[in-house]
Amino acid sequence: MSNGTLLAATLALTTVALVVVGTVWPVHAAAVYAGREHFLRSSADPESVVRNLGDDIGMQAWARAYASLGNKAQFTQADFVSDLRGHAPSLITYAVPEKTEVLPLRVSGNDATMRLKIYWATVVGPLVSVQDIHVVNDGAHWLALWPYVKAIPVPPQVVAVNYLRWDVIYRGAEDDWGAQDVEAPHVRIIDMHPVQRADGVVILGELLNEDVVPAFVSVSATLLGKNNTLIATEGSFDKISHLLLPKQVTPFLIRFSGISMDDVASVRMTPSSTLISASADPVIEIADQHLTAQPGELLTGKLINQSGRVVNVAHVLATFYDKSGQLIWVSDEYLKEALSPGTPVPFEVVVPQDIAGEVSTQRAVVATFSTEGLQ
Repeated sequence: MSNGTLLAATLALTTVALVVVGTVWPVHAAAVYAGREHFLRSSADPESVVRNLGDDIGMQAWARAYASLGNKAQFTQADFVSDLRGHAPSLITYAVPEKTEVLPLRVSGNDATMRLKIYWATVVGPLVSVQDIHVVNDGAHWLALWPYVKAIPVPPQVVAVNYLRWDVIYRGAEDDWGAQDVEAPHVRIIDMHPVQRADGVVILGELLNEDVVPAFVSVSATLLGKNNTLIATEGSFDKISHLLLPKQVTPFLIRFSGISMDDVASVRMTPSSTLISASADPVIEIADQHLTAQPGELLTGKLINQSGRVVNVAHVLATFYDKSGQLIWVSDEYLKEALSPGTPVPFEVVVPQDIAGEVSTQRAVVATFSTEGLQ
């Protein structure tokens, strides 16, 4: 097994919070492109050039995609692929292109700009990357110029670490400790309320680890109808930060599609926790956090990895509150690229348009995963 395959398997198997939502996506996407032939379009116009490039990327024909570029002398094929799939292992490194879309932005004489959207299938569902591509006419035909961005290497340095760490030692089979083992951490739901959305019922809430040890947490909700009849049970899956250090709070969101609040008489919540070894490293700073003006409805900011190791997957969870401090929504975003030490990476979390005007304050937390283990 190659290192890349082993790393992909490790990512899929270890990141429980990620894998549960979408391990089937890459398989589906591979099937989509495996059955397609490549129909080369004429390069007589800039849109066709970029569509050809998108098709090559979609079929992972990296050599053909690279060879078609008008500025390939500025970087190698390996640089081109790394620019597309990440310079360090990340979600998009092991993603599969599902489809591409080209949108003309500007065409003027022998010069044009096209927007290429690549829809990637990942273990957490679909992600979209966007590239604005400059296309020029050399007199004979149109050529796409790839907007290559050279990765900035992290300079050699010593990063001092001083963080808390919790290790768990369980009772062994031969240990005479009686029947009791290490107790599970105490966690508590500190806020919960159901909301009716167009696609069904959504349970919003927050969970607190009120213990002095770290906990791996999850939350499930059961909707009950009249006479306590069971309607449905669902879990928070990836809309939660599963690892909570002592006194930390995570938001959670649970969806029940196709169900109306009119049919729900009560909601039964079940939080669960497991003691887990953990550390307070890596520390991820959230900088420049602010809501964009309407009609943008985005929470934007930058993540800065303050540790000395690469964070392969970062998951931003944003909690939105109204003027009274009432929780009104939970949104999230997985970053496509890895977080290198000290390198700011922007994020955008979508705020639903119908609640954007009610948002007064917000809070963001970051769950991270490294190939060394879940954090």
